[in-house]
Amino acid sequence: MSFTYDAVGATREQDHCPPGFHPLHVRTRLGEGEPVFQRAAEALLTWEMHRAVGVGLDTGADRAAPGVDVTVTLAGMIRAPCRVVWTLEERRRAGWAYGTLPGHPECGEEAFVVDRTGDGTVWLTVSAFSRPAKWYAKAGGPAARGLQQAYARRCGKVLRDLCEGTPEA
Repeated sequence: MSFTYDAVGATREQDHCPPGFHPLHVRTRLGEGEPVFQRAAEALLTWEMHRAVGVGLDTGADRAAPGVDVTVTLAGMIRAPCRVVWTLEERRRAGWAYGTLPGHPECGEEAFVVDRTGDGTVWLTVSAFSRPAKWYAKAGGPAARGLQQAYARRCGKVLRDLCEGTPEA
């Protein structure tokens, strides 16, 4: 299956949104220190954060890697097939992005990146560009984009909770 959009990998570039798509950018503070960064990166790269958010997640891989197919199931009935486009595991940044495949209610790409800034603060940034692909996503209009914002904020809260109790450096 091919991606349902042309700008594959564009989420790697900060603040890049192809024409005709709606941008999303949500940043959540997770804590401070190297141990918090390591815990958050591992939870993100191993799908733990996504499973803890409460969505269904079907993948044959234990870890995000380019080319891995993932199907997210929402409310037990909306299936959203995706493929991991890129990953990164650096000293101060870790994350990945997936792009939509045929059958997904939206068309676009979403990235999840944990980074540790110079002062030691650890952040999760969820960024995306999308547009409706299915009739019900089109009918949802601005409400559908509001749900995307709420989902991104929930990812940040859940990852912060998963990092809670991690000793600060």
